[in-house]
Amino acid sequence: MLGRFLTLAAGIAVVSIGMAGIAGRSPVVADARGSADSSSDDNGNWTTQRSKGGTWSSTSSPKSSGGTVRLDRSGDSHFYADTEVDGTNIRMMVDSGASIVALTRRDAEAIGIDVDRLPISGTARTAGGEVPMRSVMLDSVEVDGIEVRQVEAAVVDADMGVSLLGQSFLAKLDAVNVEDDTMTLR
Repeated sequence: MLGRFLTLAAGIAVVSIGMAGIAGRSPVVADARGSADSSSDDNGNWTTQRSKGGTWSSTSSPKSSGGTVRLDRSGDSHFYADTEVDGTNIRMMVDSGASIVALTRRDAEAIGIDVDRLPISGTARTAGGEVPMRSVMLDSVEVDGIEVRQVEAAVVDADMGVSLLGQSFLAKLDAVNVEDDTMTLR
């Protein structure tokens, strides 16, 4: 248990440092190809936070206007997107340092992927070391009207806690900008 906590803490530190570096540059354009802490609610969705009024709500729901999606920075300093992956709603952390979309086993199974039938195609480097991953091609990933087809992804056999929206999606957009506490996808 302590090992998992330390691994998670190291992962959070690595991602936070990466996101802080990105936030310090504006605009950031996702054209390069290139691994997560928040409050917990009763159903275990730790990407949902208590609002100032005391109720539970998403602090980073996307707002769309004319092919543009804006995501607000969450209380844990990350950006989260409510995505639709092959017709299934999946909450993901936007991670420009992840070379591909990385799905948790739970999210992959919710989409309908039989994870155990996928061959192990390599390993992913995480803060906790190398873990097996299984490659899969997603038909569609959509964030509030911005859809990308044929998105390379991997199911990571590690307890990441949340799926990652990586470069296999982000690099296909016209722009990804971070300014202050807002990320804009175009």
